Amino acid sequence: MSSIKKFEKPLGMRDTFPPIYEKIERTRQIGRQFLRSRGFDFIETPTLEYYDTVGKASAISDASLFKLVDSQGNTLVLRPDMTTPITRVATSKLLKEKIPLRLAYSANVFRAQQMEGGRPAEFGQMGIEIIGDKSVYADAEVLIIVIELMKEFGIESFKLTIGHAGVLHDILNDYTDHDYQRETLQRLLVERNYVGFEEAVHEFDLPVTKANALLEFINEATNLAAIEDMEKYVRKNDGVEYMKQLAKLIEACNLSQYVSFDFTLSSHMNYYTGMLFEIFASGSGFPLGNGGRYDGLLNLFGSDVGATGFGIRIDRLLEALPKEEMVEETVCILFEDEEFNRALELANKLRQQGARVTVQAKEGLINKDAFTKLFSRVVELSQGEEQ
Repeated sequence: MSSIKKFEKPLGMRDTFPPIYEKIERTRQIGRQFLRSRGFDFIETPTLEYYDTVGKASAISDASLFKLVDSQGNTLVLRPDMTTPITRVATSKLLKEKIPLRLAYSANVFRAQQMEGGRPAEFGQMGIEIIGDKSVYADAEVLIIVIELMKEFGIESFKLTIGHAGVLHDILNDYTDHDYQRETLQRLLVERNYVGFEEAVHEFDLPVTKANALLEFINEATNLAAIEDMEKYVRKNDGVEYMKQLAKLIEACNLSQYVSFDFTLSSHMNYYTGMLFEIFASGSGFPLGNGGRYDGLLNLFGSDVGATGFGIRIDRLLEALPKEEMVEETVCILFEDEEFNRALELANKLRQQGARVTVQAKEGLINKDAFTKLFSRVVELSQGEEQ
């Protein structure tokens, strides 16, 4: 192991400098006000959770968990997502008090990186969970909130890609001969490797009818004209009917232009059991966030209720936000000896007028010109005069 350099950070960790920090805080405040106005209550969970509960239940791979051991010998993890800890809280306490629950959060999550590739090991997430409602209306509410939230942030060019985990599972299961084939094809879809998908279908040496059906499916499902077109690939399927209902609800809200349906959509988050989606926007080459229905996760915690929600990555959201010029008056009051009290009085007066004011002693400066360039206005106080 090489020695750690004095200014080196752990793999994947990032420093957040003041301009970005302020932008993050403004973004979180906009999101908080918006979500609270929609009836969601904010919740905070511990940074550390037990591996045997949240760690194992999370859909994040074991290799991506930060693990440590407490003084009693229990293995802990830094929370890898927010959905699983919130599910723990909901099933242990909150569902006994109120159902359905509408919970929101804004917090950092942690994903260990195996090599430096520009991916952060710690990043902020903002999102919601609706727990205790199995109806299509809960999924529609989640999608509507995402669309309205994007607009609230001032993002104009964005799209939600929507699929259904249950429908995809049934199709892959029906047209393959064993689990290995189905799991291989699903992994390729998670990776968006459509060429690899077609190559794998040919390599599996499936019956001609099954192979042709999979190849037709992969071409049609990514350019879907109507949800009804999926009916030829599945037997009587509740998932297809569910998606038809969902599409009608979105259309009734005049929001259809913001969504597209893709039944090849798959996620590494393996707790999704129904509708799932990803959020794309101009300015970012990656999904801003994702969400969907995860009823199966509630079962792991001993509760048979429905749940749906979404999470947005703050760092990717910042990439898609419209560029804005922040107009903020920044004043520096430079004072000489004996003028400290007068400097404080003037600073308080300017702050009441809305200015951001820094009070600085002249004798504490190393380079006056370099320092004062940071401010839009400089006031110098000398004995007996104000310049």
